[in-house]
Amino acid sequence: MSKTPRSRNSGPPSGSSFVSSLNDIRKTQPDTALELRDLPGPGEFSRMETAELRAAFLIENLFVPGEIRMLCCQSDRAIIGAAVPGRKALALANPRELAAAYFTQRRELGVVNIGHQGIVRIGPNEIILDEREAVYIGRGNPDIRFSSRDPANPAQFYFVSYPAHATYPCEKIDTARIESTECGSAAGSNRRTIHKLIHPAGVASCQLTMGLTRLAEGSVWNTMPAHTHGRRSEIYLYFNLPKEGIVVHCMGEPKETSHIIMRDRQVVLSPSWSLHFGAGTTNYSFIWAMGGENQEFADTDAVPMEELL
Repeated sequence: MSKTPRSRNSGPPSGSSFVSSLNDIRKTQPDTALELRDLPGPGEFSRMETAELRAAFLIENLFVPGEIRMLCCQSDRAIIGAAVPGRKALALANPRELAAAYFTQRRELGVVNIGHQGIVRIGPNEIILDEREAVYIGRGNPDIRFSSRDPANPAQFYFVSYPAHATYPCEKIDTARIESTECGSAAGSNRRTIHKLIHPAGVASCQLTMGLTRLAEGSVWNTMPAHTHGRRSEIYLYFNLPKEGIVVHCMGEPKETSHIIMRDRQVVLSPSWSLHFGAGTTNYSFIWAMGGENQEFADTDAVPMEELL
């Protein structure tokens, strides 16, 4: 098996064998529905109660054995999904809501494995992903499938997709090529390592930026000091939390903040107008993904601590 995909996208394969093979796999797995969600604006946000906040911004139960689940956030048209393959491979469906010939006809996606070893197949190429490894998949790849190396210990693939107006090559992102930065401090309870997976100086994409942050033992705060970035939305997947652990995720405008209680393998959506930070009952990890007007990691608008209410 090759660990390296094609250096360039060569377009969809020809012939009926490809269509037949893909259809055979899709017939053996549940249909993948695409939930559509419109995010509230700051005016509506300020009047929302706990249940309304959770219904609007939280994604629960994304990782389901034997299924692919997806949600489309209408803000920036981001699609957030997870695939947990068992004994059978799971083919990435093409929801009718995309009005496309296949999922990546006009889209790109980043995939991170947070489970046991798995395989992402892109056309004829197989990419083996260990835990915390990733792959970027550019537009123009109609046949994408997920499988676990050991069905008894399945892979857990998390992916985020944005519309793409240009084609970039598919690339595996293994641990040896990840750019990592240490920041924060033990005294501030926010010592953490930021691993950049998809970004302009590394694996390039059309508009997707993606990374993984790991908090050190004894540290619980993320994204402090708080900030906004009006040019991009942001999506957090919290994981590596114990069963009884939580993260209190704060969001909203600086003078109108609210919180959402987050648990392991749950996702929160942060629109471009909202700040986002959180604190947990223990250290944890989270995957962050952004899409919007630019890909500059440092393009943030800091919020002074004294302005938070």
